[in-house]
Amino acid sequence: MTRFLEAAETAVDGKPALSDAAEYAYVAITPPGQTLIHIAGACPLAPDGATMSVGNVRGQAALCVENLVQSLAAAGAGLADVVKTTVYVASAEQADLVAAWEVTRDAFAPHRPPSTLLGVAALGYDNQLVEIEAVAALKG
Repeated sequence: MTRFLEAAETAVDGKPALSDAAEYAYVAITPPGQTLIHIAGACPLAPDGATMSVGNVRGQAALCVENLVQSLAAAGAGLADVVKTTVYVASAEQADLVAAWEVTRDAFAPHRPPSTLLGVAALGYDNQLVEIEAVAALKG
């Protein structure tokens, strides 16, 4: 089973622990014998390829989570198996990044895998604002 280290567990060699302000674990340790599943960035696309929830960061984040859940299920996994996420938001506004993060965090709750949140200049599809990438681990 994957072990997650929270902030309090990061104190090493006399250095204080990392900040507990982060709403995710800092470290995921996958033991030998687990199979890693690398999920391509989940996008807010309908089955016909149309970008959904145009102009709505929260709506697009929710659709990304739905598509991520479907990709994970196809690999025999679920959100609780995720050991790392990266959330990309095509915006320089911190409020947009926070909105995408809140939707993602709430979808994963109470699971808190290590996560990275990035504001980027653009994403690959027309009108796309959010993309969520993940790595999951399953018992071998």
